[in-house]
Amino acid sequence: MTQGGSVKTETNLGTSLDPWYDHYAARAAGLSASEVRALFAVASRPEVVSLAGGMPFVAGLPNDRITGSIERVMATVGPQALQYGSGQGIPSLREHITQVMAAEGIQASPEDVVVTTGSQQALDLVTKIFIDPGDVILAEAPSYVGAIGVFRSYQAEISHVAMDDNGLIPEALEERIITLRAEGKTVKMLYTIPNFHNPAGVTLSSDRRASIAEICRRHHVLIMEDNPYGMLSFDEPAPDAIRAIDDGVVYLGSFSKTLAPGFRIGWVLAPHAIREKLILAVESAILCPSSFSQFVINDYLDTTDWLAQINTFKGIYRGRKNAMLTALDDHLPELSWTNPNGGFFVWLTLPDELHSKAMLPRAVKELVAYTPGTAFFADGGGGQNIRLSFCYPNETDIATGIRRLSTVINGELDLINTFGRGATTSVSRETDYTAPPPNIN
Repeated sequence: MTQGGSVKTETNLGTSLDPWYDHYAARAAGLSASEVRALFAVASRPEVVSLAGGMPFVAGLPNDRITGSIERVMATVGPQALQYGSGQGIPSLREHITQVMAAEGIQASPEDVVVTTGSQQALDLVTKIFIDPGDVILAEAPSYVGAIGVFRSYQAEISHVAMDDNGLIPEALEERIITLRAEGKTVKMLYTIPNFHNPAGVTLSSDRRASIAEICRRHHVLIMEDNPYGMLSFDEPAPDAIRAIDDGVVYLGSFSKTLAPGFRIGWVLAPHAIREKLILAVESAILCPSSFSQFVINDYLDTTDWLAQINTFKGIYRGRKNAMLTALDDHLPELSWTNPNGGFFVWLTLPDELHSKAMLPRAVKELVAYTPGTAFFADGGGGQNIRLSFCYPNETDIATGIRRLSTVINGELDLINTFGRGATTSVSRETDYTAPPPNIN
């Protein structure tokens, strides 16, 4: 033991405060920290307007209904709800889940549904049973930061495919598959968020869904369709799910955005053979999802007009999105951004001279936080983009946050115009941060 607690490893890798520094599995190297971790403490201060977190507005829930469900569960099935349960999930909740999916054109049997601890665990388990180190996972450019973290942890190669205002581009997808296989790489899976994309906010068009299903079927690439926002449309419903077109698709759903993330209940709808492996994977990882949460959600769906509650959320989020777009028009009219028809996020494009990650510390100093676009690319891209979340702050705070953001952006541009590109006050783009992680889902 050296002074200060450092340990000299036997492999001459230097010193470390971690005595197991040279014992970790190679895949642990994929467990990388979010690049905005250091901002958590300051961004959570009440004077900071956070446009960063993808947190649903749970204060909009009917608390009396939730409380009633909890009390009924304890009064009627308390011992069962507090006990271990099935690795697949309770049958009555799985039946309700098929009814939820029917709203998106999916006809499914409860037997093909596996309940998970949030759809994040579903994502992890599907990756676990399919991916060997070096396998390629295709994903939109940009893609969900939580998925990128999972894929890296299983040592996958993430290959981004171009998207536009109509979602993933089928021709770019097929070209990427052909190119990668010509290079001798194993392309296992396409991961996609077709509805109100996180972070881009766009929705995959109906005709592209059919094309993408056909391309992946022909090239024997599994589609993992992640759809946490699909029911939160504003003006018109999203097209039917890709799973409604092709029953070979693995479909991920969640109650985190339409009910509450604290219950940690999601699900996977999968073909029979995949479903069996997923049940074994659930049992291996956690034995079973929370019985208590499942019974409470099941009672809530039994006793509440849950579609009306989702409509309430849609109205709240529509108003907040409109407030954000109005503020952007007022304060940053020279920039461009997406106009989502649902979900939580607007994707802002900065001038070429600016870099979203480098600009973030100054933004927090000006009491506004956002998620830099670099968080959503596995290849270092996204420097000219910002994800803005409108789901949690109220309309007044959104307007204030965008005004403060415009001050930061215009201040950076003024410095560049006056003194040249190297004159911005932002920290280096290579700065590393260490602190507790925020919720940037």
